[in-house]
Amino acid sequence: MCGIIAYRGRKKTAGNLVLTGLKKLEYRGYDSWGVAVNDGESISVCKKTGKIGELNIADLKLPRASLAMAHSRWATHGGVTQKNAHPHMSSQGKIVVIHNGIIENYLELKKKLVKKGHTFHSETDTEVATNLIEEELTLALKKARQSEVSRELLLHAVQSALAQLEGRYAFLVMAEGCDALVAARRGSPLIVGVGEKGEYFVASDIPAFRKYTEHVMYLDDEELVIIDDKGAEFIDMRTQKLLKKRIIKITWKSDDAEKGDFPHFMIKEIMEQKETIQRAINQEPRLIQRAAAMINKAFGTYFVGCGTAGKVSMVGNYLFSKIAHKHINVEFGSEFPNFRHFIKKGSLLLAISQSGETADTLEAMEVAREKGAKLMTLVNVEGSSMDRMADLSIYLNAGPEKAVASTKATTAQMTLLTLLAYACADRLDEGRKLLIETAAKINDMLNPRYEAHIRAIAKKIDKVESMYVIGRGMNYPMALEAAIKLQEVSYIHAEGFAGGELKHGPLALISKGTPCIALVANDETRAEIISNATEVKARGAYVIGVGPQNEDVFDEWIRVPDVGNASPIVTTIPVQILAYHLALLRKNNPDMPRNLAKSVTVK
Repeated sequence: MCGIIAYRGRKKTAGNLVLTGLKKLEYRGYDSWGVAVNDGESISVCKKTGKIGELNIADLKLPRASLAMAHSRWATHGGVTQKNAHPHMSSQGKIVVIHNGIIENYLELKKKLVKKGHTFHSETDTEVATNLIEEELTLALKKARQSEVSRELLLHAVQSALAQLEGRYAFLVMAEGCDALVAARRGSPLIVGVGEKGEYFVASDIPAFRKYTEHVMYLDDEELVIIDDKGAEFIDMRTQKLLKKRIIKITWKSDDAEKGDFPHFMIKEIMEQKETIQRAINQEPRLIQRAAAMINKAFGTYFVGCGTAGKVSMVGNYLFSKIAHKHINVEFGSEFPNFRHFIKKGSLLLAISQSGETADTLEAMEVAREKGAKLMTLVNVEGSSMDRMADLSIYLNAGPEKAVASTKATTAQMTLLTLLAYACADRLDEGRKLLIETAAKINDMLNPRYEAHIRAIAKKIDKVESMYVIGRGMNYPMALEAAIKLQEVSYIHAEGFAGGELKHGPLALISKGTPCIALVANDETRAEIISNATEVKARGAYVIGVGPQNEDVFDEWIRVPDVGNASPIVTTIPVQILAYHLALLRKNNPDMPRNLAKSVTVK
């Protein structure tokens, strides 16, 4: 969600450097931003509402310093105002903080701090943490009978304050008169980048500093790092023990996270599916077989995800039923805790996510772990929170996905679930063959002529207020996912339905000219979904068919290859392209939809 980037090192242009890094995190979604620069004596803060992308950083004339941090905010507590933007400075100006997450007990703490004389200038929960750290620092300075802020006193103040907070967070803290940077996390991601000759970066996502280093260390929950001339010192906040961290080399290049010749990340990532599906297939067979064995031995298996990953989980349910003849329980991450009573030792939870940091899915994993279940994850980000929590991780290998609307990660997730279903049925080679053939056929689909055809359809429907998507079997979840894509970037009211449910209410929504997309697979559901398309056309719908062959009922036809059980993978791609072009025609930014963020790290 919100973006965090900090730098401490040799360069005296730290302020400009972190703002440049913040631009790399624009895809996460935000409505205001700010920067704090610490020259060792005083801290300068600059905050603005709106976007940073067009900013000429040099115009800000930031002080020269080798320590700075910046933040892009997506409003939660308090509206979109300059005062609510981060960083936040404490009452006496001693402490400056930026923060991702939500402090659940901030009102209770705020009342206590107001009674002690602290003043508040924003509506945010973050300012409570800022003043609480200042309160603890003031007490520590008095006890030590000194006026200068040492690294030890700052460390003590931060830990004492954080011990009083409830909720999930990622914090960066600086103090006036101290050249140390403190970072801490509980449930919200923070990554430390290790540069040359004592340079360190701290960020919520790697693209913020990938230009400068390919080496990282990960903060886990309830851990803290202090960075100063001594280097980076990691501490377990529960035990106060020093931690040794492994330095990990990032495998993807900084160019992978750039648009290149494409106008937007979304269309770039759609077109990359020619390669990313193949990369998802190229897993070590022993890894897939080990995962399949865990599923086969489990006393109840649960697939969990949020948003698009939740719809992928539903596809997995159909795949495992049809291919492996196995029952899978599927829940959205936010709803999973309601079913904790069914989890037992021996159960298995498979968490699906692009970022590996989705707050509700992480909570589902925590609930399952407490009940003794095994944890598995399909995730795109190696070293993410879900990856480190899981007993077994399978990586999507899709590369960085920066558009908010997930495309290539979605099809990679479905590819892996298809592989797992075939592996559970002891038919892994058959599954691999099917998916390799599917990837080749998708390569034939994604060409300029195909895209132009879909854009022409988009031009015919870009002024509508509502549209609907129907599917059956494995393509019912894809109808729900198609609706999400259309909602996210075109802002058209879109809904997905199971074709057989039309008579039970949704037909009342159809009027003359209403676009209705029918997702058709050449399987046992074909005749019935064509019948459903005929039902909506009889009520005046404008039917857009997505399937292997043209049908008489279609007003428009978008061809997809006939790929059997891989049908959900190919039927979702044309809708991704349609949503993209509808966004452009309606003058929306397809990479950064309003009110949404790429990685939902707060509940």
